[in-house]
Amino acid sequence: MKFKGYLLGVLSSVSFGLIPIFILPLKKANFSMDITLFYRFLFSALMIGGYLLYSKESLKINKKEALILSVLGVCYALSSEFLFIGYDFLTPGIASTVLFIYPVIVALIMFFFYKEKLTKLSVLSLLFAFAGVIVLCLKGKGFEINFAGLGIVMLSSLFYALYMVIVNKSDLKVSGFKLSFYSMLFTSAFFMIKASAEGESFAIPSLSVFLNFIVFAFLTTVISGLCLVYAIKYIGSTPTAILGALEPVVAVLVSVLMFHERFTTNLLIGITLILLGVILNVMADNRKSKRNSYKTLKNA
Repeated sequence: MKFKGYLLGVLSSVSFGLIPIFILPLKKANFSMDITLFYRFLFSALMIGGYLLYSKESLKINKKEALILSVLGVCYALSSEFLFIGYDFLTPGIASTVLFIYPVIVALIMFFFYKEKLTKLSVLSLLFAFAGVIVLCLKGKGFEINFAGLGIVMLSSLFYALYMVIVNKSDLKVSGFKLSFYSMLFTSAFFMIKASAEGESFAIPSLSVFLNFIVFAFLTTVISGLCLVYAIKYIGSTPTAILGALEPVVAVLVSVLMFHERFTTNLLIGITLILLGVILNVMADNRKSKRNSYKTLKNA
């Protein structure tokens, strides 16, 4: 089971890291990103919904759950929106690496708004992550990155971090699959409203574009999500989160091999520092959870 869990964790990260393969050709063809994201999340919701019906799980939710899930959908939608806008300013490798700072942003949100203590390991993880971003910005003798792009992708990371915090703090009594289904459904609704307001056509121009949407939704959303759920079940959240460090590595490899991004020393050092920061943050979080569990048992 352990081996199966690690394999599923790797598969989840790899499938999520494949996003640039599907997004970049559509962006080059000047296809609407709102329509692309609408179909990506709609098809993902339909696939997960189909699984829920197959497993005979009720789709019923109450008003409070509907409100929280709709907020989660908006957070997920804004994270996706800012990431794909960021691809216009930064290379996919750098954009995907900066996005992966979200666990560190979660730690900062928990510190400032929920008064959770930052351990020495957490502080070290923050320093590594920010050092990694600075290295990614360095080119020649100074800063030569597109700061607008950097800010946009940081917003993507922020909204993904907010998604994680809301899931953690909202005390939702729904399964992971139901949460994913409604998050995707509300995310697709966000892009449907946005595209409708801008007067965009929902027509899919060709069979190849339709198949692109189906494979895009299945590989980068459904497979990634299902593998993540089962990896956590088999090996726990900490090892699964650490394996998530493969996501930007895969995105960088795709960017270098398929889209001819230059693999510079700064890119290598920046990725390494950010990955170290995220792994240290996960380890700090795991230690804190164990301490809290010990205190609970002691006081019982």
